[in-house]
Amino acid sequence: MGSVDDAVEIRAHGRRTLAALHGTLETTLEKALQAEHGLSVVEYTTLDALGRQDGRHMRTQQLARATELSGSATTRLVNRLDDRQLLTRVLCKDDRRGIYTELTGSGRALLEKARPTYDEALEKALAEAEQVPELTPLVAALHNLPQRPGG
Repeated sequence: MGSVDDAVEIRAHGRRTLAALHGTLETTLEKALQAEHGLSVVEYTTLDALGRQDGRHMRTQQLARATELSGSATTRLVNRLDDRQLLTRVLCKDDRRGIYTELTGSGRALLEKARPTYDEALEKALAEAEQVPELTPLVAALHNLPQRPGG
């Protein structure tokens, strides 16, 4: 193999390894959140993203970035969470065309109940992944990320 082929294979291997870690984490988190709180990972991520915002609201485009969903998938997600009365939509006071999504009191309460489950499941999944030699360096890199202010 030439050096270009080697570089391509190294990147492809890195992507596959990252995908394996992501899949392991998502599966563990999904099972725990569904079993304990009736939430999917993306629903939890949405509530968490809103809960971390000043004012506890975001535009749909911001939520799409936070959840890594398309605009239409984000709209469907917001509709589901709105139907469950975990979110509500409000008009932007400065821009009448703008609509924000906000956590409701029920949404905040569910987020607070679900957060320890999420944290424990994530810790468990990372500990298990750390035992897989191919995943160990990625888990170590996650543990070495700098702390976010306030996080």
